[in-house]
Amino acid sequence: MASRTPLTYRDAGVDIDAGDALVEAIKPFARKTLRPEVLAGIGGFGALFEISKKFREPVLVSGTDGVGTKLKLAFQLGVHDTVGIDLVAMSVNDILVQGAEPLFFLDYFACGRLDVATATDVVKGIARGCELAGCALIGGETAEMPGMYAEGEYDLAGFAVGVVEKSAIVDGRDIAPGDAVLGLASSGAHSNGYSLVRKILERTKPDLRADFHGTSLGAALLAPTRIYVKPMLALMRQLKVKGMAHITGGGLVENVPRMLPATVKAVIARSSWRMPPLFEWLQREGEVAQSEMHRVFNCGIGMAIVVAAEDAETAMRSLAGAGESAFRIGRIEARTAAEPQILIA
Repeated sequence: MASRTPLTYRDAGVDIDAGDALVEAIKPFARKTLRPEVLAGIGGFGALFEISKKFREPVLVSGTDGVGTKLKLAFQLGVHDTVGIDLVAMSVNDILVQGAEPLFFLDYFACGRLDVATATDVVKGIARGCELAGCALIGGETAEMPGMYAEGEYDLAGFAVGVVEKSAIVDGRDIAPGDAVLGLASSGAHSNGYSLVRKILERTKPDLRADFHGTSLGAALLAPTRIYVKPMLALMRQLKVKGMAHITGGGLVENVPRMLPATVKAVIARSSWRMPPLFEWLQREGEVAQSEMHRVFNCGIGMAIVVAAEDAETAMRSLAGAGESAFRIGRIEARTAAEPQILIA
């Protein structure tokens, strides 16, 4: 019987050396995100994090998410250094709405064949997102799975853990008629609605590199999700924020009611902010109904918050001072059981 050549893991499509090279390449970026509470991070089997003793009754808040089909645009344009920010943003903004300060983040990067340069760009973005959120990139997993993904493609998942003092949890229970609803501007479509975006692009076949309001259409579509953590944590130290809603999939229509008690509704004035050019373009080119726009996209509002009416101006000044564009987009009113919890007029 003829002898056969011994097989290696590399012959099966998995390059252990490339994985080791990636770990070494990303360590400097992860190191920049570390917080004093990190006891052991990148490289071990598990990451160790000590909860600060400044909390009397700490409650951990966790969240997980991905980037979705926005990644398909990143593959198409060969831009990989911003989707990591999206990945962090989707989880840290979610735990923020309950009043939590993000502590640490872990990522999962899966591909068919590991390209160290591409993966390094992705993790650079993840580290940048962690810096913007003030949390530590404490660990992650790189999975090379031949045959699972198309050449040049990958998938991402992220996991964030934060902490909030039990007495400071933001759960919307104090929201009452007369309160003000404020909206913080988004940076674009964030990471939601991209299956519809890609359908519109498939139908219209625009030049993604053509000028679009001072940038390119492709760059506008890939603009990373805005991270609201630091401005909102600062605001919560200044005044009482009664409720917050991260405007993700489902748009204003589905996300604003998630922060409201059953006895109230949010009345949103559509004229209180201008829908950014990107959404106007998507609506026009896709012939998307206004109601569908509000149900799919953030339409320019990435975070909605509720404060007492007398705190609205102070809150808007604080947010503007932190670099946010904030609008007074509506008010809270009493609701009967038969009414919807949001009205956009």
